[in-house]
Amino acid sequence: MANKQVKKVTTKAKKKAGALVTEHGRVYVTATFNNTLVTVTNDKGDALGWSSSGARGFKGTRKSTPYAASIAVEEVVKRIVDKGMKSVDVFVKGPGSGRDSSLRGVKSAGPVITSISDITPMPHNGPRSKKKRRV
Repeated sequence: MANKQVKKVTTKAKKKAGALVTEHGRVYVTATFNNTLVTVTNDKGDALGWSSSGARGFKGTRKSTPYAASIAVEEVVKRIVDKGMKSVDVFVKGPGSGRDSSLRGVKSAGPVITSISDITPMPHNGPRSKKKRRV
């Protein structure tokens, strides 16, 4: 009289081994006032690796330094270059202090830089801006 419960056994699909590393890729650097974020992708846009100043162990105001940005960029780009990437396009976004030093970090890590683009969003006279900060 008791209803028998039938358990359905489902198998999980095998996960892909990760994105495919190609010879040409892209490096996206986001330099904020407090941190610097780096993402390396292949030419299709699949993320291959990422890093940040905070992930490299810098805390507080030292995260926003140019040195911390160069360490973060070098670390992630060297990992991807070891897997076979030879050339990169660099896209820099944001007003932070890690902009220039991140480019030096990419160059010292090994790949050939084919282009450098600034993709910082700029308003074309959008909403009224905040009043000027008084320090």
